[in-house]
Amino acid sequence: MELGRRNTYVTSLSFSSTEGGHSILAIGRNDGQVCLWSLYDEETRFQSQQPHAVACLLFKPVITRRPSKHFGTTASTEELLVGDEAGNVYYYSVEWMSNEQSAIQGWNGTMDLMAKISVHTQQICGLAWSPDGDYFATGGNDNDCCLFDVKDILTRPDMCSASGPLQALMTGLNLPSNRRSHTMGRNSHGMRGSTDGIASRMRVIPGHGGVLVISEGRQKHKWHHSAAVKAIAFCPWQRGLIATGGGSNDRAIHFYHTFSGACLATINVQAQVTSLIWSTTRREIAATFGYAQPEHPYRIAVFSWPDCRQVVAIPWSGDIRALYAIPYPGGPNESTRQRGEGGMWWSRTAEEGCLVVASSDESVKFHEVWSEARKSAGGSLGLLGGSDILESLEGIDKEGAEIIR
Repeated sequence: MELGRRNTYVTSLSFSSTEGGHSILAIGRNDGQVCLWSLYDEETRFQSQQPHAVACLLFKPVITRRPSKHFGTTASTEELLVGDEAGNVYYYSVEWMSNEQSAIQGWNGTMDLMAKISVHTQQICGLAWSPDGDYFATGGNDNDCCLFDVKDILTRPDMCSASGPLQALMTGLNLPSNRRSHTMGRNSHGMRGSTDGIASRMRVIPGHGGVLVISEGRQKHKWHHSAAVKAIAFCPWQRGLIATGGGSNDRAIHFYHTFSGACLATINVQAQVTSLIWSTTRREIAATFGYAQPEHPYRIAVFSWPDCRQVVAIPWSGDIRALYAIPYPGGPNESTRQRGEGGMWWSRTAEEGCLVVASSDESVKFHEVWSEARKSAGGSLGLLGGSDILESLEGIDKEGAEIIR
């Protein structure tokens, strides 16, 4: 896909859920455009023109069942968060038809704007979904991290108590546009069919149709930091546990209980926290670092939970910073590895993969951090910071294996 205009660049990418099976790639750009394109299509299917530059976007990791916009039944939808430079988060529901379904039904699906969330005052820096899709968190340049319960914010006003927080249903968001939203078949007016008649282009403009406007007070919790919040990660093996990382003036990793909002622990890392990744099989969390103050060479570290003990620290030479990291789920392909190739892969890497880190020297580095050469710290402190009350709320058994299966 070509950008088509000078000074236009991609700011964020996200793939739809594995469960949905559509392989939809969401592409956010600095000109405010969001494009949805499937690996099975020849061209972009949906486009949304946002009023501000897109800062980050993220698909929900699981599908959601909602009433179909075309059929009289429920359908599996993909849900997408789009954060912009002005501090807004847009909540989209995407009903996506496969090529086979589209050919039969003559309909491609819809990209439906459900809510505009305006609780931050500056750029959205980070987004994260809980593994079950029930919660999501937003981090902003206003130094706040906000937690949302999906079922709460998508409740219509007439379903809320009169004494509850204000949630307005508005028709239009006063966003400048001379286009209307289209949800028509591939050969209808306003659509441009491709050579195979399946991949079609439509415009979805925020501000047309009924859209929930979520204002301050609708978040479940707000956690204030001393700097921008970019790194956010829900724990994959313990419901109710989330980690956040602050920027240069914060220089810490914070752990919170999502049900009560309680701060469980804080690790001072003396560096800007640029990403957080939980191990999927051990009680550990990996962090990458940007600017350090006071200066230190470590750009990747792994900490055990809940005792917050550092178990790995990886130094980088020079002034290189780790900008962002994602987990690579696969390990080495033993069937294609040739004899004499350098490097040694732990069997742990084959099980859990490695970290892929973008660095400030314009390179991408692969780091194996989940080796089996060490043992996880014991769980004597408890999975939620040692609080018997919080752990009882989550149904946590005090005794458990070190390795999560």
